[in-house]
Amino acid sequence: MALSGAPVRTQAGSRAASRGGVKLRRRRGGGSLTHPASTGWLLVSPALLFVAVFVLAPLLFAVYISLTNWPLIGSYRFIGLSNYAAILRDATFLHSVLYTLLYTGIVTLPILVVGYLMAVVVRARRRGSTLLRTVFFLPYVIGLSVLSFITVLEAQPDSGAINVVLRALGITNGSTAWLVDAKLGTALICALVIWGVSGLTMVMLVSGMQAIPRDTYESAEVDVASWWEREWHITIPMLQRSIAMCLILSVIGSFLAFTQFFILTQGGPGTATTPIVMYIYQRAFVQLQVGAATALSIVLVVVVGLISAGQFWLLREKH
Repeated sequence: MALSGAPVRTQAGSRAASRGGVKLRRRRGGGSLTHPASTGWLLVSPALLFVAVFVLAPLLFAVYISLTNWPLIGSYRFIGLSNYAAILRDATFLHSVLYTLLYTGIVTLPILVVGYLMAVVVRARRRGSTLLRTVFFLPYVIGLSVLSFITVLEAQPDSGAINVVLRALGITNGSTAWLVDAKLGTALICALVIWGVSGLTMVMLVSGMQAIPRDTYESAEVDVASWWEREWHITIPMLQRSIAMCLILSVIGSFLAFTQFFILTQGGPGTATTPIVMYIYQRAFVQLQVGAATALSIVLVVVVGLISAGQFWLLREKH
């Protein structure tokens, strides 16, 4: 009886399991085991509404404005793609693009290198590392606006601290006009940005460094690896994602640079130190050509998106 009953129970169990599996599949196919699909949509609807109202709607309206001759004050009319066609004939805009590329190329690598060196100094849990982190990160907390206003005062001929120090060192005569010369003004702005932004890179890299297992370094020390070999073969490869994010943020920030140029040089002399965003500002609020400025903004958004996508692709992890 026991032997003959076993297959019967097995078949009954199989049928019960089959019915249970069908019910489970039906339940899974119909939605969540605990909440219906409508609950999920209800929970995310505030975020979707926020994006629709404050992102998508303004973006669509900006596209419409770029297709008109919209002035800051007065009536407007639809002109199609004329604003976009005029961009290729705008020599000042093309110069601002080249200048922005030059500025981006100058500051991107030094920001990464200086931030990495700061991270190396403060990553160890030694006495004074917390103070150094605060000192290194403080310029970023203060912000480029405040730093730029301070630099305006300290770069004045004959009275600014920069000229006083350079004169004491015998490098200049102490009367250099930093902010009215294109090359000197660019150099001063680049130095200011590198000093002010490297602290953020340091914080991002330190968080990545602290996630690297200590056992990896101990194994390298057993193999008598030098400090440089440990950095090159362990730290840098394991910080690939953090370094990629730092580079992407640095490039995007450089393309959107405005504050330091507006405060220090106002884009001068002439348009020699005018980046893209400042030129768009001038077209919109100085020349009162909001339609043309919006078209330039749309082009900038597309360019920054393409550059960011290219960086993600180039800096992706290769398996």
